[in-house]
Amino acid sequence: MNNLSPTIVRTVVAAATLLAASAAVHAEGSVEAGKQKAEMCIGCHGIPGYQNSFPEVHKVPKISGQSDKFIVSALTAYKKGDRKHPTMRGIAGSLSEQDMADLAAFYASHTDKTAAETASAPSDVVKALLEKGACASCHGANFSKPIDPSYPKLGGQHADYLFVAMKAYTVEGNAMVGRSNGIMGAVAKQFNPNEMRALAQYLSAQETELKTVPQSRFK
Repeated sequence: MNNLSPTIVRTVVAAATLLAASAAVHAEGSVEAGKQKAEMCIGCHGIPGYQNSFPEVHKVPKISGQSDKFIVSALTAYKKGDRKHPTMRGIAGSLSEQDMADLAAFYASHTDKTAAETASAPSDVVKALLEKGACASCHGANFSKPIDPSYPKLGGQHADYLFVAMKAYTVEGNAMVGRSNGIMGAVAKQFNPNEMRALAQYLSAQETELKTVPQSRFK
């Protein structure tokens, strides 16, 4: 995994093994049930280009086309407080395991294409950053085929959101902002803000399986 430390490499492999072993215990999701429950989500995630102003202005992430296991993982992290965005934590805190599974099934069902097998060639500067973070080792050669489905697809995601997300992994001791993840924390702390922006711009320009699907209320 290139320049990533042996400790992080071992952690990545161990985490993927544990996540794969635990995947079978998740509730089975229903697309139709998720469609009904998504009423709480479409005010942000159902409007193309919609922006969030906290902790800084950025587009809300595209979640249609993410895997169901990643969506459950993210919602669980918000509910537990490992992801500290106040609005998302409040919403996730109201969800049961079945609710999360249904919402995940609904948004994962929007997948209608497959990204190219490999990403476009980066500049030398970005290539070095990608190798330093061993990004493809977890998120795939096209950044849309992660080694574990509970990891996010990054290719084609909004650049400003990716930047905010990476910065969040470097924040500690803040009750309102930050993300607790040993692997991503170690990776993100290797980069300064300009390097994060360069990575985010490159990843956002890749062919994507992600999109925002407008719901009936906002079409």
